[in-house]
Amino acid sequence: MLYREMPKNGDELSILGFGAMRLASKEDGSIDEERATKQVRYAIDHGVNYVDTAWPYHMGASEPFLGRALTDGYREKVKLATKLPSWLIEKREDMDKFLDAQLEKLNTDHIDYYLIHSLVGDLWDTLEKLGVADFLDHAKADGRIINAGFSFHGASEDFNRIVDAYDWDFCQIQYNYLDEKSQAGKAGLEYAASKGLGVIIMEPLRGGSLTKTVPEAVEEIWNEAPIKRSPAEWSLRWVWNHPEVTVVLSGMNEESHIEENLRVAEQALPNSLTEEELQLIKRVENKYRELMRVECTGCQYCMPCPAGVNIPLCFELYNNLYFADDPDAVRFMYAARLGGALGTGGGEFASQCVQCGQCLEKCPQHIDIPTVLDSVVEELEGSDLEQRVAMAKEMFKQV
Repeated sequence: MLYREMPKNGDELSILGFGAMRLASKEDGSIDEERATKQVRYAIDHGVNYVDTAWPYHMGASEPFLGRALTDGYREKVKLATKLPSWLIEKREDMDKFLDAQLEKLNTDHIDYYLIHSLVGDLWDTLEKLGVADFLDHAKADGRIINAGFSFHGASEDFNRIVDAYDWDFCQIQYNYLDEKSQAGKAGLEYAASKGLGVIIMEPLRGGSLTKTVPEAVEEIWNEAPIKRSPAEWSLRWVWNHPEVTVVLSGMNEESHIEENLRVAEQALPNSLTEEELQLIKRVENKYRELMRVECTGCQYCMPCPAGVNIPLCFELYNNLYFADDPDAVRFMYAARLGGALGTGGGEFASQCVQCGQCLEKCPQHIDIPTVLDSVVEELEGSDLEQRVAMAKEMFKQV
């Protein structure tokens, strides 16, 4: 296992982190506790020392599971990360309430790496007014948390100001070879690192969409490489090639995936890919973009929409429909993220478009936004949209 140093505290963290959002599960969706425990402990025994979870993962069952899985001395072998469910916070006192509950669930007296979960600009502004900085300061002072960070899912222009708004130790961003310009992106990665923050990477495989069903045209490009690697290995190596990256999280739930990830994490040094290999990955990226239904970069120039449509998110999920092999899961996430299940937004669906055309003048990619939104409605909404929204709100409610 290779390790990289967390800049502000000197922790030597495994470059591969165990993400506990997609644990091995039974047919009914509940965690297969025996199998998942073996997987977590096997990864730790082979060098993984960073484990990440959050309040809503597995309908609230992930944290208590880890509280049990990390007994028998395993808690002492890892840095444990979890997250404040920011969308559930209504007042300053809620922050302490959730943290204390998480400490109990996780069967620990401290969280090594504590994140404010899933920040976007507006949500950060609300939390800041509610006293989140004071909460973090006090929680660090009394030892309940050791390092403070945030995970980010917002627009690029909000990322830097959140980095600058508090003395963070680290941050967590989505990053892969298709997301260099999405959300925080490469610019955010480099900015955070320039400020001395450790950077944890989530979704290095874009939720598995870069590996589960690889289009034939993409497979043909991978096969040209002199050194044969799986799409997962190429994707992980691309992220680890960035020296600014500290840890890459993987939601590992198959033994073969764990073995492969551990093997790659023994070799993936920063700046180790050749120029020819980087060009090959660039060709794969370009091929995926050819397959995309809409070439949206998430620049947000089209926002705000007068009718309240979250245009970039609609387009992101529309593309995901053609990258993933589970269209029902994408439709569920469409309902959850645009229907307000995470406590922000709500009622931001493509079907709210009134064809005003204001976005057409603003889009630097010259996308026919209203026409594409009609396609989003046709493929991602449907007659059961309200039912999916209700299910998502039930899943993400206080548990």
